[in-house]
Amino acid sequence: MELRILPGNIANMIAAGEVVQRPASVVKELVENAVDAGAEQISVIIKDSGRTLIQVIDNGKGMNPDDAVLCFERHATSKIATAEDLEDITTFGFRGEALASIAAVAEVTLKTRTEDEEVGCQVEFAASVHNSTTEIATPKGTNIAVRNLFYNVPARRKFLKSDNVEFKHIVEEFTKVALTRPEIGFSLSHNGKDVFVLKPAKSLKYRIMDLLGASVTGDVVDVCADTSVVSLRGFVGRPDTARKTLGNQFFFVNGRYFRSPYLHKAVMKAYEGMIADGVTPSYFIYLEVDPHSVDVNISPTKSEVKFEDDSFIFQVVYASVKEVLGKNAFAGGIDFSNPEANDMPVLGSHFSEYQPESIPQVAVDGGYNPFDPVTSAGSATDEYGAVGRGASTGSATELGGPADGMSGKFGTEWRGASTGSATELGGPAYEFGGPAGKGYGSATGWKDSGKERFGQYVDRREDYGKLFEEKMLPVTQTIILGGKYIVAPARDGLMIVNVRRARERILYDRALAALTKNEHVTQANMFPVKVEVGAANRAVFDDKAELLARLGFDISPFGTDTIVVNGVPEGYSCEAGKIQTMVSDLLLILSDDSSSLPGVMEAAMAEKIALLGASSCDPLASPMEARHLLDTLLSSSNPELTGNGKRIMAIMTSAQVEKLFYFF
Repeated sequence: MELRILPGNIANMIAAGEVVQRPASVVKELVENAVDAGAEQISVIIKDSGRTLIQVIDNGKGMNPDDAVLCFERHATSKIATAEDLEDITTFGFRGEALASIAAVAEVTLKTRTEDEEVGCQVEFAASVHNSTTEIATPKGTNIAVRNLFYNVPARRKFLKSDNVEFKHIVEEFTKVALTRPEIGFSLSHNGKDVFVLKPAKSLKYRIMDLLGASVTGDVVDVCADTSVVSLRGFVGRPDTARKTLGNQFFFVNGRYFRSPYLHKAVMKAYEGMIADGVTPSYFIYLEVDPHSVDVNISPTKSEVKFEDDSFIFQVVYASVKEVLGKNAFAGGIDFSNPEANDMPVLGSHFSEYQPESIPQVAVDGGYNPFDPVTSAGSATDEYGAVGRGASTGSATELGGPADGMSGKFGTEWRGASTGSATELGGPAYEFGGPAGKGYGSATGWKDSGKERFGQYVDRREDYGKLFEEKMLPVTQTIILGGKYIVAPARDGLMIVNVRRARERILYDRALAALTKNEHVTQANMFPVKVEVGAANRAVFDDKAELLARLGFDISPFGTDTIVVNGVPEGYSCEAGKIQTMVSDLLLILSDDSSSLPGVMEAAMAEKIALLGASSCDPLASPMEARHLLDTLLSSSNPELTGNGKRIMAIMTSAQVEKLFYFF
């Protein structure tokens, strides 16, 4: 195969594949160049999420006509002159690839003027071809417009996501740069509407508030540390504000944003024991190190860095975050200022209230004969010193409770008359709160200090054959276990139902019906819930407004970065706190860029929505609610499995129950 040198335009198109991945990449490169030019005000104008137009205007140093043409050549830069300069990089753009790559896949118009020149120039490029250079009147600084991105690479343009998804990425890149320079004014408009108008901020915290909302700044605390190797400044979020949605996690080094899963672990380690699994706190951490000790040139997007001593930086980040969390008592503790919150017994002068003064003694009645057919008039004392009185012709109960005439535990007495032997296994059941039992082995109840406790002791053997219902429906008797499971009679045993998965099944059927048949029910909130989601996420909600309405959500926009939840689908919690958590989870679902066949996509969406709804539901409050849940589940399309195939219920047969008692 013959070797050849690629033409410049093809080489630039290949480089563009790494540098220009989507419209957000262009915004990043152009805004960073404006920052490097010393601009005090930077304006970003977007049309059609960058497909039609990306324009960046700044009041920086500008360029003369020669440099305005030369900057579109590969590896043309004013930031690097010698090899030693690579070890002391303090600017954003330094490799000279950005403008050449952008001009290879778009139509570019550059207007620029320096402060010393009376007139400026206009340079036009398209597909790496220099079309013209003309003199024009233009303000000091640079005005660069990128039109019809990927017009000559249809495959790349075809694989761009929806407008709102692409604009979300643009906002993210804009935010990263704006957070590095709070002293610079920034603005961002999309299709003629202002999204951000940021004036120079007094401090970083004001810039965070302008970008992400006042609620974010109210949920963070300052963190700082100074060592001989690194200086750390920034903010970390309170543990109770951690969310499942990633979005407010930022690392910066020497004024440059970077991603670092390694340092992210340091932050998460500091929060161990303070936050639940699956959630992430907000943080804005700024590092200052010697430029010689960090390499910022390890990725084409310049979003990754390599520190000379990664482990030391890790320890500094971990220790600093851990310290500030401890100082602010986020780890939890006892509030000694609130006596009611400290419900702990104080052992001292009142120690006798919590422990008997003497050790209980065991007494044995030597005259008592349990085999004497004549009624014994003696008494027996149990291990706790309580005395049982009465008449008995049978032996004491082994399992299931004491026989009549024998004392119970903790000073209680059993009174009554029994005509048979005491139950050993599988005998009388306890019926709490029911009527007094009549017949074999019945008793009047437990008594403690003259007051009835727990209820009656009833023999249910006569009803043993009725333990299992012939039909599963309707469910008339239920037991709730720990709020997580429901136990109900079945045809051949007991039915045990997982409450959360049962709700998943019910909500899955409703969501699928809403998506396919437009059948949904919306339950209105008593009070609308306002949630700050940020400008980028607001765009996601706007893009999915029709889908959300079909599912039963009543969500309306409020400003540029906030939504108002007026109603949720039937079965969802209307509690304000749970709605705010639900919104963050909903963002994860809506931001999924995956696509598939309509039927498969609807089923996948219904499954995710069902999981979201089940996690936000309130605990079961009553047996009536449990029975209603079971009735709804058993009338569903598949009561045994969730939408993602997990088992909902299990049947414990009578044979399995009997096996539990084989060795007892």
